[in-house]
Amino acid sequence: MALKKLSSLVEIARKKPAKRLIVAAAEDEQVFIAAMKARDEGMVTPIFVGDREKIEALAAGLSTGSPKPEIIDSKEKANSCDIACQHISEGKADIIMKGLVNSDLFLKSLLNKKYGLVKDSIISHLAIFETPFYGKLLGVTDAAMNISPSLRDKAGIMRNAVRAFHKLGVACPKVAVLAATEKVNPKIRATVHASKLKMMNTRKKIGNCIIEGPLALDNAISKAAAIHKGIENEVAGDADILLVPDLNSGNILYKSLNFLGGAVSAAILLGASVPAVLTSRSDSDQCKFMSIVFAVAIN
Repeated sequence: MALKKLSSLVEIARKKPAKRLIVAAAEDEQVFIAAMKARDEGMVTPIFVGDREKIEALAAGLSTGSPKPEIIDSKEKANSCDIACQHISEGKADIIMKGLVNSDLFLKSLLNKKYGLVKDSIISHLAIFETPFYGKLLGVTDAAMNISPSLRDKAGIMRNAVRAFHKLGVACPKVAVLAATEKVNPKIRATVHASKLKMMNTRKKIGNCIIEGPLALDNAISKAAAIHKGIENEVAGDADILLVPDLNSGNILYKSLNFLGGAVSAAILLGASVPAVLTSRSDSDQCKFMSIVFAVAIN
């Protein structure tokens, strides 16, 4: 099954019981709007951790209606993150979300061993884009977490993304391992990694997916470009997931799709015991809402 629109995630999320969403440092207007919209859609029951006065002012100013959301007062950002992670650890919440706090502080709590939230070998970021220039949803990983991933890291990043697509109903996602060229060049690490990842998948070490690479971006998403270059495989021109070489290239691709490509996106962190919503400060409240929806849909 191919997912065409982000509205498909909304449909999946609406069929699930409401999840308990806990937001760390929730005194952020766009995050608050997104969480309350998800509540009004019946997808989540939000718990806001942060400065009570500021959160209550947001609620009053936005006329969020009744009942009033649960608020846990915490003036310190780091403490808000710790409280949120403790709630997840104790089974009091199902999804965690970053609010008005630096990612470093949020991740420090999320990765703290005392909370026991990291279940896999690697935490990775997965964004899903709906763009008018592609015929289905497109996953990009990892654009925000792993700076210069090793081959082992990339295998873990890919497993996380493939599992997420499985939960969305895509039984065998097509993964393109991106590089600057389609040929293996020992001087370009991304091409070597691509070749090895493809080999690992033939040995059933990744999951139920189809992996091809190295592929340049044009060949991964354009059938015409692939045919023009004589590239014929199941992934070329029809990728579901793009595995980027490193954080720099992933971040540039992420922001290019959003700010130049007219895309709408949803993004979460994978690899912890629950999905973590980690959006950019420049993301819209719609993107933040869709990211919550994404987390609910795979939970």
